Amino acid sequence: MSSDDISTGDFDALAAATDAAMLIVTTADGEERGGCLVGFHSQSSIDPPRYSVWLSKANHTYRLALRTDHLVLHFLGEEHRELAELFGTRTGDDTDKFAGLATGTGPHGVPVLLDVPGRLVVRRLALLDEGGDHVCLTTEPVRVDGGAPHAPLRLSACCDFTPGHSNDERHSPPTERAAD
Repeated sequence: MSSDDISTGDFDALAAATDAAMLIVTTADGEERGGCLVGFHSQSSIDPPRYSVWLSKANHTYRLALRTDHLVLHFLGEEHRELAELFGTRTGDDTDKFAGLATGTGPHGVPVLLDVPGRLVVRRLALLDEGGDHVCLTTEPVRVDGGAPHAPLRLSACCDFTPGHSNDERHSPPTERAAD
């Protein structure tokens, strides 16, 4: 069976049934910081521990992640819906999503959202771009803060968000704010 043989609607319905937990990925390249809402992520190895996250090629955060080695994965609880909306509906190309938020600086200068206690600081090990609209970053955990939220924020709670970029956008230069 090829991908031409499946119904996009059927695939979408099956994938949506998993109702993924949402997280915010943040990173910085020394001069610029970024963050985005992510639903594609998973533990990908037990020994050694690995965690994979897929970033949209359209996102400002993806373009920053190409120039950095470290990221923070912020595991969202139901109480973080407004934060998820901010990071999921605005683009870092023209908005400082961190303005007015309680932030800190983690290892290697990565921005930390202090109101989200469950965090995983990771180092990028590999990047896989198989041609889709997202790229997989396989990472190595370097620090764990807090723990998982008791009630994770799920994709179904964010379905009404309008993304800051459509999934078919591609950008050049690497980030618009860096080009200024």
